[in-house]
Amino acid sequence: MSTPNLNVDDDAVIAATRRWLERAVIGLNLCPFAKSVYVKEQVRYVVSNATTPEALLETLMDELQHLSDTDPEQVDTTLLIHPFVLNDFEDYNEFLDVADAAVEDMQLEGELQVASFHPQYQFADTDVNDIANYTNRAPYPILHLLREDSIARAVEAFPDAAEIFEKNIDTMEQLGHEGWDKLDVGPAR
Repeated sequence: MSTPNLNVDDDAVIAATRRWLERAVIGLNLCPFAKSVYVKEQVRYVVSNATTPEALLETLMDELQHLSDTDPEQVDTTLLIHPFVLNDFEDYNEFLDVADAAVEDMQLEGELQVASFHPQYQFADTDVNDIANYTNRAPYPILHLLREDSIARAVEAFPDAAEIFEKNIDTMEQLGHEGWDKLDVGPAR
């Protein structure tokens, strides 16, 4: 495993994340709910300088509490970007259980949840280069903190929410690796 570059500038990390959000998530309509909170500037971007899972867990818990305590009209969702820890997808994937346990321990289950994005994201039973994996690939490891109420409202407004995943796979297959690379949003093959 390579040592992370600790000289990465927070503004550059946020800019790369915003570019990915604009071009891939919103631009390809991978999440039909993202545009609304993005346009209303209700997305909080937090770059964690944690270099250990323990330090990241502390930041995660702080951000879960912050999101819980903040008016949804101000901050509806948080992208906790952590470029210096959990760069290996297997380690990251294992940490997701820790993240879910933190939500439960903080008694925020039913209020908040954690979604996942990673430069090496890989769905179970897929090849590492399967284009379907790119629906969840981001320029940096990200823990996406979401409000359950917002998800429920979005699903209510989008009657075919269960079909989003399938539509995303179709979108990615049509785009292909070459199309993804042209988006210039992060992890290339």
